[in-house]
Amino acid sequence: MFAILLTEGMDPFYQNIASFPTVFFTFFLLMSALYWLVAVLGFVDLDILDIDIPDADGELGVNSTSNLTNLDTLAGLMLRYGLNGVPVTIILSIMTLCGWLICYYMVHFLFQFVEPGFFRYMAGLPVLAFSLYVSVQLTAFIIKPLRPLFNKSQQQTVKYILGQSAIVRTSRVDGEFGEAVLEDGGAGLILKVRTRGGERFTKGDRVVLLEYSKERNSYSVISEEEFSK
Repeated sequence: MFAILLTEGMDPFYQNIASFPTVFFTFFLLMSALYWLVAVLGFVDLDILDIDIPDADGELGVNSTSNLTNLDTLAGLMLRYGLNGVPVTIILSIMTLCGWLICYYMVHFLFQFVEPGFFRYMAGLPVLAFSLYVSVQLTAFIIKPLRPLFNKSQQQTVKYILGQSAIVRTSRVDGEFGEAVLEDGGAGLILKVRTRGGERFTKGDRVVLLEYSKERNSYSVISEEEFSK
């Protein structure tokens, strides 16, 4: 089955995905796949790229006299195009995949009439811009029905898991990094957790969920031993 990937018939495919403008999306698609692989193995947080994006009727937390940071600007742009209410990692993954597919097929069907070289790069710029724009619109459309699921799930989760024990799944848990798994009778809930006072846990340690921070989208934890005292 995989032998077909090494045949000469696949050369046009590889040439397409490795040349401009498709290579732009190919790079980010590979980074996305690598991220999800590493995240599943527990080396990084599943929502490591998440930023605070308000609801459609919310505010960015700045006023007209304040200086917007890069994250404020990015959050504003994402909110403007409807890219909110779902983890940023999922948004970027969907947008990258959509952009890659659009760009690939545009190059496949249109660039056969364009000579390689300078004119190919010039033609690639509008293709890249168009693919980015359409991928943003498609992503906003795809994630729209997903927002209520994430909001409802988060609200219900916070209510019943505080005070329960979880097992650290990442290589470490400290004040800046870490995830833990809470057994729920199914596949388990993967939660973003943080410690207080410089405490540190390692993979396999049992911790207790004390408090949820909406600003950081994480749970404060302590060891089971300390909780039992």
